[in-house]
Amino acid sequence: MVQHFLIERMQQHGSRPIIIEDDKVFTFDDLLREIASCDRDLSRRGIGQGAVVAILSDYNFQSVALFLALLQRRAIIVPIAATLASEVDECLVEAYVDWVASFAGATLETRPLAPVSPPHHLIAELRAQEAAGLILFSSGSTGKPKAMLHNLTALVDTFQKKPQRPSTILVFLMFDHIGGINTLFHALASGATMVLPGRREPERVCALVEKYRVTVLPTSPTFLNLILLSEAYRSHDLSSLTLVTYGTEPMPETLLLRLQDVFPKAKFLQTFGTSETGIAKTASQSSTSTFLRIDDPNIQVRIVDGELWLKSGTQIMGYLNASMDNFSADGWYRTGDLVEEQDGFLRITGRVNEIINVGGQKVLPGEVESVLLSAPFVADCIVFGERNPITGQGVCADVVLHPAHKSIDAKREIRRFCRGKLGPHKIPVKVTVVDELAWNSRFKKTRLRTT
Repeated sequence: MVQHFLIERMQQHGSRPIIIEDDKVFTFDDLLREIASCDRDLSRRGIGQGAVVAILSDYNFQSVALFLALLQRRAIIVPIAATLASEVDECLVEAYVDWVASFAGATLETRPLAPVSPPHHLIAELRAQEAAGLILFSSGSTGKPKAMLHNLTALVDTFQKKPQRPSTILVFLMFDHIGGINTLFHALASGATMVLPGRREPERVCALVEKYRVTVLPTSPTFLNLILLSEAYRSHDLSSLTLVTYGTEPMPETLLLRLQDVFPKAKFLQTFGTSETGIAKTASQSSTSTFLRIDDPNIQVRIVDGELWLKSGTQIMGYLNASMDNFSADGWYRTGDLVEEQDGFLRITGRVNEIINVGGQKVLPGEVESVLLSAPFVADCIVFGERNPITGQGVCADVVLHPAHKSIDAKREIRRFCRGKLGPHKIPVKVTVVDELAWNSRFKKTRLRTT
């Protein structure tokens, strides 16, 4: 069988739980049987090596089994967690999908799409290699999402040396996210148990951590702050958490310190990865530091004009619907992340396309946000630039106030608080009080940008 090492690992764990979903526990043996059932269904329908198959689902027991059955058959898999019909249809076209798979309850349903002729040259290349593939989409806030093609066989092979280290992981990152895929293969290779939350809400997540004694929580800074704002942590025993990993967006230092106070027994680890290059192995300088080191033999690191560039042994073969402009001629991926260095560690300070230019002086939103979050009356905030007729751009902030401070003059108090902590050009000239901030389906803040 293809990917035999994963099957062998699963067979070793037998009756141990691999997935907990809606209070139902599925063992590794259950998953192996479901994979075999999916494989028989795929065989009857003539879906085999090189077929481009979209799975319309977020994480559940059946979708995981189907994903692994398709992996064994060396198909090209397109996980799509979106539910908006127009988004789904766009993904099907951009990924050159041959078959659409979904579930009605536990029943696998498939439908063929009209074949695309000729196929994209990258898909033809992968088929010639007889390797499994993975197509993921970028989650950018502007423009058409980019369809990225991975050699999935090569990606999975990097997990062969993963040590056996059983743990209980709450699967927060989605099925169509590189971090979610990384969590799946980590669990399969290490013998971990995955708890599927269904609804990604603070109360729900905290309740599941308590009920199943979850030890690892991978999530985003935005969701961790939502846990604080909701105070869900107060009504649940979260002492089982030994590791909280965070990524997908910069972590404000002041928020990290708040979290450390709330979860004193948990180690906080900053992760880093991109859909183009995969998830890197990292080490945080400490649980209270936003500096990290990329410590991965599969990934090379370069910093050019303050921007982080990566080259990975498992980076994408290419885009199916876009040029490779964000790759250098010699294969380095320009991440768009700005970093600063300190004693061999890096700190992500912002994104190239989020810099606010105030009269020629550059302002990083994350620096301003970290100061605002240290104010006793600010519960949450997001900083962005808007056009300004005098300076070109001005610094603006949307803020959520703590309930006890709803009546304050937010702009005056924020400007007063920032004096001495930020340069005058960095202090927000426009402050809007909002009930909550906008974030996307991956719990990353949606930052407004104007030029």
